[in-house]
Amino acid sequence: MSLSNSRFLRLCVTAMALLLVASVADWSERVSRVGISGSQTHADDAAPSATAVKPVEAQPAVAPRDTALGRRIPSLLFTTPEGEQIGLYDYHEENYLVVTFLNTSCPISNQYLPILNELQDKYKDQKVQFLAINPHAGDSAAEIAKHAKEFGISFPVLCDPQQVAADVFGATRTCETFVLDPQKIVRYRGRIDDRIQYSGKRNAPTRDDLASALDELLAGKPVSVASTEIAGCKLTRTRRVPPKGEITWSGQVAAIVETKCAGCHHPQTAAPFSLQTYEHATQWAEMIREVVQQRRMPPWHADPRFGDFVDERRLTQTELDTLLAWIDDGMPAGDLANAPVPREYPDGWRIGTPDVVFEIPEEVTIPAKGVVPYLYFETPTNFKEDMWLQAAEARPGNRAAVHHIILYYKVPGAKTKRDFRDNWLDGSAPGNTPLMFPVGVGRRIPAGASLVWEMHYTATGKEEKDRSQYALKFHKEKPAREAHMMGVMNNRFRIPAGDPNHKVVSRMTLPFNGEILAYAPHMHLRGKDFEYKAIFPDGKSEVLMSMPQYDFNWQTGYGLKQPLRLPKGTVLECTAHFDNSAGNPNNPDPTQEVRWGDQTWQEMMIGFVDIVPTE
Repeated sequence: MSLSNSRFLRLCVTAMALLLVASVADWSERVSRVGISGSQTHADDAAPSATAVKPVEAQPAVAPRDTALGRRIPSLLFTTPEGEQIGLYDYHEENYLVVTFLNTSCPISNQYLPILNELQDKYKDQKVQFLAINPHAGDSAAEIAKHAKEFGISFPVLCDPQQVAADVFGATRTCETFVLDPQKIVRYRGRIDDRIQYSGKRNAPTRDDLASALDELLAGKPVSVASTEIAGCKLTRTRRVPPKGEITWSGQVAAIVETKCAGCHHPQTAAPFSLQTYEHATQWAEMIREVVQQRRMPPWHADPRFGDFVDERRLTQTELDTLLAWIDDGMPAGDLANAPVPREYPDGWRIGTPDVVFEIPEEVTIPAKGVVPYLYFETPTNFKEDMWLQAAEARPGNRAAVHHIILYYKVPGAKTKRDFRDNWLDGSAPGNTPLMFPVGVGRRIPAGASLVWEMHYTATGKEEKDRSQYALKFHKEKPAREAHMMGVMNNRFRIPAGDPNHKVVSRMTLPFNGEILAYAPHMHLRGKDFEYKAIFPDGKSEVLMSMPQYDFNWQTGYGLKQPLRLPKGTVLECTAHFDNSAGNPNNPDPTQEVRWGDQTWQEMMIGFVDIVPTE
């Protein structure tokens, strides 16, 4: 295969640079600084001859310092060179994803492209999908598309110009390859094989590291060599923020933390520490670095392609870069007198001063161990007239033991103790924001109704006590419109034992013209992803909201900035996938078939929708 003159020139320049470095440092130091070998600079390297390089001994498989093994990669969004948006979690039916980093000009990764094509062809029938990610800032979309065509790449090539994926994966070189299981947990990280080293290359590998890892995983075995050193071109990080000294707490960071973090991180909330002051933030700086870099915080799981939501906690790339640059620069304070004033929370309530605060009628004792069944309590309201809820906020009395609270109402004269399921008021779980209806919208609580509390407790290792509260604020007058919480649910599913990707669908036909205010997907520990779709009376359809990475620990409600108007007869269709396999680290028992049930070790499939009827 011949090379263009421009590519040959680039390779020659690379060789000259390497020779210059070699004159002042030994080989190992040269490798760490430059990242590619002079043996890769010949014009015929794309098709080496049997005698091109002297065979070298196989390199041992040595784990890099930060292997990322066992870490779940969050939902990331990319574009193809053609401009199509693709999410990492769009590949939810594959058994494994193989993600390789490359750029258009690295001779090492280019030589591995035919090998990756062969591996994709070999494993495609076993639901293994290969992906390439190009994080090189100097490669335009057009250049990436041309490169993929010239090399005949048979799998998707995704653009990462801001190097988001490179940062999240912790990738340092081209050819660095990651194998992700159905939960997107890293099971292998390292080289493709050992045929190319910095000191030379061989025609055939002595170790097919990637293929061996896939074979073991597909056979249900752990990977025997899960991380290896990589030969590839060093991935250069680009500066995306101002130079040192220009980012301070008072100048930029306080505003980011106040907007995206302090809503939870203030006293008397679920967060374990406050972030309202400069002192608080500096005390937790290294923890902040880790959780934002890995996209674990702030907790936000809605796919940005669908829906426009209020209180979106997702950090923009600029905000994330600013936080990390501030920490790296030693956390300069700036002029604290000019820092934004932290928001005040009356007695800790985010909804402001409540009109009434209710609490469960008795103190609850939670045992030190074991599973605690859902508990139900009833509290009289003594309302003499219908009340119209404007805002609501839960306050667990023991945040270590309370997983979630659902608040219903029961009308006077209800026939059974459980005659309240359709009368939802509000729900609260870690990560959820308080209920606050827009102007002119409220939820009715009938005169004489009682409140029904559904309490889910978890054992902490020692005996715990709880006396949770719920604060309510009311409209002064009857609002113009009433909000209804509706559940698009399927309670007749059976999830087979060991199934990593069981699909469940639920549907509901809208009986009136309405406006959707918010979505709240709900599953339990085997929940994998969730999607809302509208199928309109004319047959057209639209994805309304998607949660590609469901996390039972964060039961967030997603309120729309603008209500979504839907005509009568629209079908709301919800699609969820469940992972009942041993690969799901949260699975209580992958050997059991799972059906609907209230308890966490059972499952639910509900697409809650807060909706207001319209004319």
